[in-house]
Amino acid sequence: MSIQEQLKQILAEAKWSQDDLAHRLDVAPKTLSFWITGKTEPRDKHLKRIQDIYFDIVGRTEVDRVYLDDLKKKAEATHLDLKELLNNEELLKIATLYLTYHTNNIEGSTMTIDDVATVLDDENAVIANKSYREQAEARNHRTAFLFLLDQLKIEGKNFKWSSGLILETHKRLMNSLLDDAGNYRKYGVRVLGSSIARANHISVPQKIDDLVAYMNTPTDDIIERLAKTHAIFELIHPFGDGNGRTGRLIMFTQAMQYGIVPPLVLKERKRAYYKYLENADKTENYDLLSMFIAESVLSTDKLLR
Repeated sequence: MSIQEQLKQILAEAKWSQDDLAHRLDVAPKTLSFWITGKTEPRDKHLKRIQDIYFDIVGRTEVDRVYLDDLKKKAEATHLDLKELLNNEELLKIATLYLTYHTNNIEGSTMTIDDVATVLDDENAVIANKSYREQAEARNHRTAFLFLLDQLKIEGKNFKWSSGLILETHKRLMNSLLDDAGNYRKYGVRVLGSSIARANHISVPQKIDDLVAYMNTPTDDIIERLAKTHAIFELIHPFGDGNGRTGRLIMFTQAMQYGIVPPLVLKERKRAYYKYLENADKTENYDLLSMFIAESVLSTDKLLR
């Protein structure tokens, strides 16, 4: 793929303007425009940066084991204590805002980060050019997120995952948006753009129980635990709607449970994220998804610090 094609695909997938991408490449917008049209070619240092951004956005097909192990060590060396998060009002506000904004945008919300901040800051605020559903999704997501953190705080070291906890999380997330919020689906589903079949609805309760049992076992590989849990949960697809958001909330809380900085899945990386999930579901190899989660932990650490 030519550099021109890579640049165009970055813009299309990340939904950035040329000014946004130029800023990330530390070049003038006019220079970027010349690269896109083929009037000039980037120098080596910019070629490397373009390819790095391209793989971040579109995704890789393989990962070097040494690189992955080093990345996982760095991610697992981060630290965010639950008390620190809950006792720091500004830190909690930022974490809630960015998690809510990105996770809902991945699912198609058109709300800007300022829109999300407005509805989270004021329960009575109504944004005229945004749907009721989008605004309710933002408030519901915060409710579900704080519910999980509260459960983690109450139980402390005795915290255990359960199917009931997952159902209660989904109930809060999809309150007033889904008739069967907080209940497993009783029908088949297909995921748009995926060729992989989801679990038969009859088997969902048992599969979730099996997953919960796995989540509650000790591990020496936190990043792979997050990756495998997330991939299996999304493959089961236990609910009629809200599976992605519930799964990302579980992953965030799992990270907090282990005391590391939680991974924030950025909306700009949606293409890579789905690619790695699909790969994990097809191959039962979690290396690429683990790489993505470790990278997301490190990017969240930069954001929060």
